[in-house]
Amino acid sequence: MKTMTTLFAAAALSALSFGAFAQSVSATSSTLDGAEAHIAAQAKAAGASSYTITSARADNGVYMTAELNR
Repeated sequence: MKTMTTLFAAAALSALSFGAFAQSVSATSSTLDGAEAHIAAQAKAAGASSYTITSARADNGVYMTAELNR
C-alpha cells in the first residue's frame, strides 16, 4: 500500500511540474505579423524554446495570445 501511495504522489507531482513550464503571454499590434513579432520577442526574453499561438483577434487592431514552451 505504501508503494502505491508513493507512486501516486510521484505521478501527481510530475504532472504538476510539467504544467509549470508553460507560460501565457499576450501582445497587441496593428497587424498579425507585428503581434507575432511581439510574441516571438517575449518568448526569446523568457528563454522559451518555442511558442504556440492560442488565439488571435482582429478588430481595430490585433490581439494575440500564446503559450510559451520550454
